[in-house]
Amino acid sequence: MSEFAYFRFMSNNMLTVEEQQHKDEIITLTEQVLDAKGIECDSKISKISEEQLREILEGVRRLRKRKDKKKIEEEEDGEDSRQKEEIDIAVE
Repeated sequence: MSEFAYFRFMSNNMLTVEEQQHKDEIITLTEQVLDAKGIECDSKISKISEEQLREILEGVRRLRKRKDKKKIEEEEDGEDSRQKEEIDIAVE
């Protein structure tokens, strides 16, 4: 179902090059957005308007941005922990 939505995004030239390169991630996030909107089958996706399709894609982009932000924060937290460990080791 979400793969069909992905191909609708592609056929309407809605995806950036970077989003096209991360097809699997976009499909996974699209699935989450479609579930949240209660869209459960390809026939519904084929009938939704381009405006609704854009709304779905915006939801995907929001999720992706949130996921990327969380990943960056976790990486920064990990660096802070490593720096603290190095300081602790140097003090001992």
